[in-house]
Amino acid sequence: LAIFLLLSPQPGCAPASCKFFEISATSGVVIDIFNCHPVKKSPSGTSKWLLEPGVEVTLKMKAPSSLLNDEKVKISYFTSKSSSVQALLYLTGRNWTWGPHGQGAILLVNCDKDNPKSSTVDAKMERVTNNKDLKDMSLMILSTQTPKDFFSRHQLILHVSKFEMYKVRVFQADRKKWPSKYKMVLGPKMPSHVLTVLDGHQENTFYVEGLAFPDVDFSGIVSFTVTLTDISNLPIPEALLFEDTVVFRVAPWIMTPNTQAPQEVYVCRSYDNKSFVDSVKALAKTAKCKLTICPEEENLDDIWMQDEMEFGYTQAPHKIFPVVFDSPRNRGLKDFPIKTILGPDFGYVTREAEEDLVTGLDSFGNLEVSPPVTVGGKEYPLGRILIGGSSYPRDQSREMLKELQDFLFAQKVQAPVRLFSDWLSIGHVDEFLSFVPAQDGKGFRLLLASPSTCYKLFEEKEKEGHGDVKMLEGVKRNMMIKDVLSDKTLRQHNQYVESCIAWNREILKQELGLTEQDIIDIPQLFRLKLKVSRNELKAEALFPDMVNMLVLGKHLGIPKPFGPIINGQCCLEEKVRALLEPLGLKCTFIDDYFTYHILSGEVHCGTNVQRKPFPFKWWNMMP
Repeated sequence: LAIFLLLSPQPGCAPASCKFFEISATSGVVIDIFNCHPVKKSPSGTSKWLLEPGVEVTLKMKAPSSLLNDEKVKISYFTSKSSSVQALLYLTGRNWTWGPHGQGAILLVNCDKDNPKSSTVDAKMERVTNNKDLKDMSLMILSTQTPKDFFSRHQLILHVSKFEMYKVRVFQADRKKWPSKYKMVLGPKMPSHVLTVLDGHQENTFYVEGLAFPDVDFSGIVSFTVTLTDISNLPIPEALLFEDTVVFRVAPWIMTPNTQAPQEVYVCRSYDNKSFVDSVKALAKTAKCKLTICPEEENLDDIWMQDEMEFGYTQAPHKIFPVVFDSPRNRGLKDFPIKTILGPDFGYVTREAEEDLVTGLDSFGNLEVSPPVTVGGKEYPLGRILIGGSSYPRDQSREMLKELQDFLFAQKVQAPVRLFSDWLSIGHVDEFLSFVPAQDGKGFRLLLASPSTCYKLFEEKEKEGHGDVKMLEGVKRNMMIKDVLSDKTLRQHNQYVESCIAWNREILKQELGLTEQDIIDIPQLFRLKLKVSRNELKAEALFPDMVNMLVLGKHLGIPKPFGPIINGQCCLEEKVRALLEPLGLKCTFIDDYFTYHILSGEVHCGTNVQRKPFPFKWWNMMP
């Protein structure tokens, strides 16, 4: 904080009859005096200065304040007869700093809908909806204490930069009206407001709402300044005398990983997926989660609940509420987030793009987040976002939209990691990875699809004399274990897939600080199919993709793989149970073959979960 004071009489701060001044301050303030020379030193050791035209004093805070008004400056004005008048200036150095010892004000984006009659978020309303709406806003209080007739000669102006005015809105309560009315004084196209202030002691209360989350062109920092001007010589333009500034940071949008406790499960109902919905319903009941089913007339046969949206939350010290992030894919479910989920204390945010630029990688099966990790001594207490794309640019390569990536990176608190997913036909990271909670180690395990693990399992079964046992029995043309092992083309396909997953494995180990002990390989086979639209071979799961699972605490809803039945037990299910149940997890295998798998999706793709926010406060981290 730096304050400039013009001390000379008219148009400065000093009384007209004064000839000299003294100035002193507490230890946290640095004083610089310009255009003036000391006259003599007083018994206290301070110098007395001559009040000459153009005398300037600059006050600088050495550090941000820990308390309101914790630094003080005393100015004594003297007449030629040595009688004095004193002014005491209280200072609060405001800056926004991260970390457990950081400080600063926090602003919520008012992106919920408190008015049931409205069709949009509160941030698009130029008025306060109700008292619930006020609770989504941050308080800003301006205290003044002045002598009599002070504001007949002076004026206070509240203002924000012309860029930042599009990111915030400020309301002021009208004390004369009951119940209170709230007038918008700052906001879009309103960068400044002349305050009506009474002489003496007065407090002016303002309510501040954010209109936009941080993004590529907005750091999230907003500064409000109050400027004191001298208007005693009108029509001569007003003279600037004093400024004070408060800094807010807009709270980010935060994702929640599989390791956070589930609160509500979402799934779509279609004409042929009753059995699937019943299975999800039963699992949600076991996990003690609320279940919301989107009916067929609302989803318009778009069953991919995971792809349409991602759940997260936003938080300030006084308030926390969930926020759904709506993807730009805009298929049958496009209206579900804003029409069904948006509401009181449930926010909504989206990023739009031109329709012909949107690809499958912009669906939110391609957006995941890790549990909290520590990497090389750096902590990520809210985890790290994972997004998929191409390994390197090519004419046909796909990437997540820049608008989405810019938004995710701008939140700062979950530093995104880019993975290679364009080798897949759909291209989503949830096709080859998932996270599950664990009671030991880092508190979780990373699950990776693994063709080599599957081949090893099948080779063991063939050696045991089960080579003629069929897989996918009852759902597809039967394949025997020995047929899978002898298919050279299929093995080449899976060697390629293995290399793609291995590439991501090393990225994940490096960027999430993982070791091999933190990773579990889930048996899975893929095949490459020609994508005619791009004339490229892309990978699809040969049998239901088991890492694409629904995680509800210790309860897992895993795609039923229809593997070889040996001794009355599917050997793929048996292997997965052996890998996961020692962690205290409970595996339920859900048949999604004809409703999701043959359409290139699985259980995770067809469901979504709102989870409990982190107990960790985002402002205590060091991004």
